[in-house]
Amino acid sequence: MNALKFFTALICTLCFIVTPAHAQKKILINSASRLMLFYDDDKKLAVYHLGLGKVETPTPTGYYKISSKEINPPWIDPSDPEYEVPSGPDNPLGYRWMQFSGNYGIHGTNRPESIGGYVSNGCIRMNERDVEELFDAVEIGTPVEINYNRVVVEKSPEGDVVYYIYPDGYGMQDITVADVTKWLEPFGVLPFESEYNISQKIEASDGEPTFVGKPYNVEVNGQIAQPTDANNTRFFAKAVLRDGISYMPVVPIAKILRLKLEWNKTESSLKSRYGKVVCYERKGQIYCNADDAPILFNMEGGLQSNADGSKIFRFKSLPAVEQPPVTETPKPEKKNDKPKPVIPNREVNAPFSDKPAEPTPEKVSEPEKVSEPEEKLPPADASKLEEASA
Repeated sequence: MNALKFFTALICTLCFIVTPAHAQKKILINSASRLMLFYDDDKKLAVYHLGLGKVETPTPTGYYKISSKEINPPWIDPSDPEYEVPSGPDNPLGYRWMQFSGNYGIHGTNRPESIGGYVSNGCIRMNERDVEELFDAVEIGTPVEINYNRVVVEKSPEGDVVYYIYPDGYGMQDITVADVTKWLEPFGVLPFESEYNISQKIEASDGEPTFVGKPYNVEVNGQIAQPTDANNTRFFAKAVLRDGISYMPVVPIAKILRLKLEWNKTESSLKSRYGKVVCYERKGQIYCNADDAPILFNMEGGLQSNADGSKIFRFKSLPAVEQPPVTETPKPEKKNDKPKPVIPNREVNAPFSDKPAEPTPEKVSEPEKVSEPEEKLPPADASKLEEASA
């Protein structure tokens, strides 16, 4: 009996360990966009349009939870608690009510034309069909987060990064180009949106999506490329698909391979010991076309799928190709000639450099001195030597 209890407890414990945690549903509301996002964990289930509080009675921001739910709620006039409207077509709350803080709640409306505006006393209005759908999906205790963000950057399920700038309905949030830049930077696509475009987007503040690019991770020899600091610049590590071109971040890749690159700013080209390709400079970032990456880095691969269905640029180095030695036809030797010294190739210590190489001065060899042969005289006649000495 004790053994049976032991194994029963063990099985229950194992079931508890392997059972995945229940995904938590949550409600996110942005008062600037007047939109509600309904999530199940990190999965977006629905997007709903809202009617929010007037400028004089704004919808409060903060973190809350659904505290009560009611079908066919009566409406009580806040200015006259004695006045009550029963459920029906004349009820401003519609047919569903979800309280999240004091007198504030999420409810339906008998004025569907008010959805999308700042129209209420602080409560959150929804179209009747939407609020009934939400009512059935949430439980008491479901988290509710309300914020006011005019700048929204999101990544679609297809991987596209887009951003929105909404009007300042409550007149409480001024934004600058620098603010939008900070929102875009973590996505790795900042070099593909100019400051001018951002300023124009701020001026419009129309809430329309602006496509920036589709970023991908880059893996080289099993290592994921990371942002790299070089030449007083922070280089992003994401490959970005834009306008039909796959832009590869050359500096983080070169760091993984410990490869030195030579940057020619005039030609907009990069050269390695494997080859030379045309590159793109965007806001100080250097990219090459994914089709040219094998030439520059001596590797093979491309865009591939992970087990979870996500995409990644995956490459693997190829064996280094030894350059064959150059065989020159021997020249006839000249007595006074010496071989000229070999000028070594310039090494670039930084990941890339746009400074021209300084030529190594050539040492001029002095002509070899040739000693003149001594003149051999016949043996001197002894009598002549005596005459010369007399």
